[in-house]
Amino acid sequence: MGTILIKNGAIVTVNDQQQVFSKGYVFIEQDRIAAVGPGQPPAPYSNADTVLDASLMAVMPGMVNGHTHLFQTFLRGLADDKPLLDWLKTAIWPVAKAMTKEDAYVAALLGLIENIRGGATTVVDHQYIHTETSNDDGICRAADEVGLRFKLARGWADQDYHPSLMETPDRIISETTRLYETWQLQGNGRTRVEFGPLIPWGCTDKTMLETWHLSQGWGAGTHIHVAETQEEIDMNIKTRGKRHIEWLSELGVLGPDFQLVHSVWLEDHEIDMIAEKNAVVVHCPVSNMYLASGAARIAEMHRRGIRVALATDGPGSNNNQDMFEVLKATALLQKVSTLDAMALLPEDVIWMACRGGAASYGLPENIGSLEPGRKADVVLVDLNTPLAMPVHRVPSALVYNVSAGDVDTMIVDGRILMQHKEILVLDERALLDRARRTCADLFGRAGVVID
Repeated sequence: MGTILIKNGAIVTVNDQQQVFSKGYVFIEQDRIAAVGPGQPPAPYSNADTVLDASLMAVMPGMVNGHTHLFQTFLRGLADDKPLLDWLKTAIWPVAKAMTKEDAYVAALLGLIENIRGGATTVVDHQYIHTETSNDDGICRAADEVGLRFKLARGWADQDYHPSLMETPDRIISETTRLYETWQLQGNGRTRVEFGPLIPWGCTDKTMLETWHLSQGWGAGTHIHVAETQEEIDMNIKTRGKRHIEWLSELGVLGPDFQLVHSVWLEDHEIDMIAEKNAVVVHCPVSNMYLASGAARIAEMHRRGIRVALATDGPGSNNNQDMFEVLKATALLQKVSTLDAMALLPEDVIWMACRGGAASYGLPENIGSLEPGRKADVVLVDLNTPLAMPVHRVPSALVYNVSAGDVDTMIVDGRILMQHKEILVLDERALLDRARRTCADLFGRAGVVID
């Protein structure tokens, strides 16, 4: 790492004033942003070790993919057109129970490179496939090698789930503790570990409370799927007599470090609970549409001041990890579900992907905007394409026009991971070949036949 000057770009700061400089610069020293401004950079900055000309490009903070399942890069398209619980039984469980540490590592490498191309400098992986103990380590190793900012939310279920994927409370706590002690703040602080209880109906009250208390002691968060489908709400009411957010509130675990993934089927009083406790909602619009789960009340939450992050969800229910597609889907789904064309503006959606994502990751003051002192996580997006030109408003073009193929350059922690659309951290073609072979071997062991 040295110094990097980005000049001549349209700078989308996502700062508190949401400033956009039609032409400006970003100056990076080591792993931090040192200066941001309009116009031409001061003369001394021209002596930077690396100078990137961002003419006809947008320069924006790296987005946070606030929830995915990297192992599912091998499962995309395997069970299209099925609702959530059928999708789990036919697509996820049969393959997942055969997954080895090599499978997990290669799937993660592939998924992380996809995230680079999709504009995400930070990825939160809700990883619940522990068929081999070192699956989790392989995924953390992949993230460390690729250089993305990464959080492993180690998933767990201790009741009512697929038998080969359930664990005892002792194993859940001991393994997550081991991972925390091994990987927390590795890679210049880029890697983090926390508990990821899978779903309310798969988690006992006792283990939820034990893991939450431990996480509080670490200064870490808790990451959980909630209220994704009406059927799951009904299951919780039947067994506990409570809806999902009611249950979490009664346990006393809701708070600023709690990430509520999906949050589709919420009653008014549950939204009140989330707002009161300042919890984070992680919205996965493409997955919610793909699985016909429903439309979360994101525009309303945004108006209420609830922190909302955006995510692709796993490639098994999306079927990609293109955060620009998520931006557009977020805006459009709110418009059509509320019948309000002004439900969310482009600036609102970009804020969720960057600043809301920073909150979900746990670094709201360090990532998510282009400001001096923040981490140097920056994305350059090509706007000089027939799909975007002419660009009258850059935030609009980012939300409604561009896609993963337009991401030109990515910088994470002051290191260039991709430049001029070329991955610099590994041999991408060799990875694709390796992934094909690894996936074929996995499906053979799992007995999955593709027609």
